[in-house]
Amino acid sequence: MIEASRPRSPMTAKPHDALFKAAFEQPQHSADLFRSILPAPVTAAIVWETLTAEPASFIDPELADRHGDLLFSAQLTPAQLTPALGEQQTGNDRVLLYLLLEHQSSTDYDMPRRMLVYLVRIWERDHKEHAGPLRLIIPMVISHAPEGWTAPVSFHALFGPPPNSVPGLAALIPSFSILIEDLAHLSNEDLLQRSLAAFPKLALWALRDARDAARLLQNLEVWATAFQDALQTPSGMEAVAQLLRYVALVAGELHFTEFRAKIASQLPEIEELTMTMAEELRQEGRAEGRAEGRAEVLEKQLRLKFGELSEEHAARLQAATDAQLALYVERILTAESLAAVFTAD
Repeated sequence: MIEASRPRSPMTAKPHDALFKAAFEQPQHSADLFRSILPAPVTAAIVWETLTAEPASFIDPELADRHGDLLFSAQLTPAQLTPALGEQQTGNDRVLLYLLLEHQSSTDYDMPRRMLVYLVRIWERDHKEHAGPLRLIIPMVISHAPEGWTAPVSFHALFGPPPNSVPGLAALIPSFSILIEDLAHLSNEDLLQRSLAAFPKLALWALRDARDAARLLQNLEVWATAFQDALQTPSGMEAVAQLLRYVALVAGELHFTEFRAKIASQLPEIEELTMTMAEELRQEGRAEGRAEGRAEVLEKQLRLKFGELSEEHAARLQAATDAQLALYVERILTAESLAAVFTAD
């Protein structure tokens, strides 16, 4: 019998990030994902046993709290390189694989430009640590935009007029394309046939379907076996808990109640877990409501005492934690300016 108890994990404000990282932060799981998407010759050129997680926090300091960006390095197979390149190798035998999950619910037209910024930052850091030629980077985006990816995938597509509109100009403009894995256009069979472990497969399914209640419920029966397989792994209960937590957050309480009833009929061994998730969702909702109410009252008090809030102060109030709100409430009693209320601790 599978033990249903587990350490309670708090709900997260970034559910897409949390689920994606939980499913693919392990190099083996990411290796399986890369192998299922990359062109065969590229797959053959990589020594997958050497795939190693690299720190990705340097990519954008402003996004330090995002956890969906995964960066890996791996060795190239010399035998798969062309003879000329094989002879010219000077230690440049590692390919950096950059895997980015686009967290927005819609496609991002500006994604190639944003990706170029990420790539340059990776090269800058790598160049400081490793002398010699630049290392290769493969940019990839896992899209779970419900409408499918409709934005450009190449950097040249962002320009107007197009670089190829003037003979000889295109070769002078930086050019690269992003590999897009568009979950919206993949069927259940497509995902189930992937050579992935049960939990990563379920994660891709949840990213694709969890925001569409009808589709989520309709496809649940197809994925019952994958749930059973995930539960049989050493950390299966925690993995399934992560999936249920994600569904609870993005589907909404009403839809999660329907999902919970249906999954309990097919997987009674996790009924207790679904009940726990439902209770966590209610508690988080109540806590969020209390925080919003406190912030509204505090904002009124600040306006009455100091006048209109600047955009910076309004944003800080909006993003404040319960502890920060409590601190601001104390400070407003004696503060003589907005700066004094929001000063650093």
